[in-house]
Amino acid sequence: MQLAISPAAEREVPAAWKTAKRAIDVGLGSCLLVLASPIVAIAAIGIVCVTGGSPWFAQERVGMDGRRFRMYKLRTMVRGAEEMRDELLHLNEIAGPVFKIRNDPRLHPLGGLLRRTSIDELPNLINVVAGHMSLVGPRPALPCEVATYDSLAMRRLTVPQGVTCTWQISGRSRVSFDEWMRLDNEYVDTWNPLGDLAIIAKTIPAVIRRRGAH
Repeated sequence: MQLAISPAAEREVPAAWKTAKRAIDVGLGSCLLVLASPIVAIAAIGIVCVTGGSPWFAQERVGMDGRRFRMYKLRTMVRGAEEMRDELLHLNEIAGPVFKIRNDPRLHPLGGLLRRTSIDELPNLINVVAGHMSLVGPRPALPCEVATYDSLAMRRLTVPQGVTCTWQISGRSRVSFDEWMRLDNEYVDTWNPLGDLAIIAKTIPAVIRRRGAH
């Protein structure tokens, strides 16, 4: 599936920038995937020991130009968590179409730690190397969220969706939905390969501080 996005919403960038972005994704993404593999393996074993279920979680997300793909993560919630969402909507702590709870009751015993440290997102690197995502770009949204987007929010789909972004290093869940969309649009309007490397570098201290991660 591909969404119709107004040409006026898109930004023309040099083809060399797109090539450089993909080269960074494949080169750096592959290295990070190898380095992260032991951490992912240990976390996966921990999830199996604690919950007895599969450590993996794959969910349909919306990528660049509205193309849907399966995004991979480590499972942080109990089985059947998706079915519990409607019952917990009254606890949502952020305005807009997204759903976030600081102390989500659906988390399994290791889920909170995996989220606060962003270890649960390390399997996203598989999507990066495969070409579904980029290391840097707006976080991929759920189809039900994209269905409610206005034209401003829809612009975030004109670039590759990413593992980290300006929102990620600016407070994550502490940032309002409107500010989140503003930051994503700012990225759409200003991104370049060197800027991507700068965001990647800033992601490390942001993850260590755990500000807004839950």
